[in-house]
Amino acid sequence: MKILRIDSSPLGDASVSRQLTGSIVAALLQATPDAEVSARDLTIAPPDHLTGELMQVVKFRNLEGLTARQQEELALTDALVDEFLAADVVVIGAPMYNFTVPTQLKAWIDRIAQAGRTFRYTETGPVGLAGGKKVYIASTRGGVYSTNAAMSALDHQEAFLRTVLGFLGVTDVTVIRAEGVGMGPDARAKALAAAQQEIDALATPVAA
Repeated sequence: MKILRIDSSPLGDASVSRQLTGSIVAALLQATPDAEVSARDLTIAPPDHLTGELMQVVKFRNLEGLTARQQEELALTDALVDEFLAADVVVIGAPMYNFTVPTQLKAWIDRIAQAGRTFRYTETGPVGLAGGKKVYIASTRGGVYSTNAAMSALDHQEAFLRTVLGFLGVTDVTVIRAEGVGMGPDARAKALAAAQQEIDALATPVAA
């Protein structure tokens, strides 16, 4: 089994989402000790956002007369897609920033959403090509958004990720959530304990 860990918080050791992704991967390894793990920290070398110049190669695949920068960005994009497709399990650290995902994570999504590789258009609509993998989303939020409809309407984080992954054909998605972490030490501790309880359940060895 190949596990890909994606972190997007710039907070380093202070990041709650990184704490959760680390715990999720550790639990998965406990259940499947021979799994291979690769990690990509989107804050160390974040993919550039798509300018008009980059759109030509990254999205439209116009591959003639490329500049040096376009060649580099094309190679990066292909590497990110290869990495995503090769993974059996993807663990995504996704803190909520301003009701949505961090800009680094959005830039990564813009790279892996590739027509012809992770999805394709047909006469009857789009078809995802990246199915057959499991995704865990380590969702962290300063406030509480899951307990009532009014707050849930502000969620463009988990809802966005589920939509994008579904578009790519990935429907086996589990969200492990720690919310209310900005509402004081007690709320933070309670949220982390609840998330850790879910993560601990992942450590059960897979039956042969």
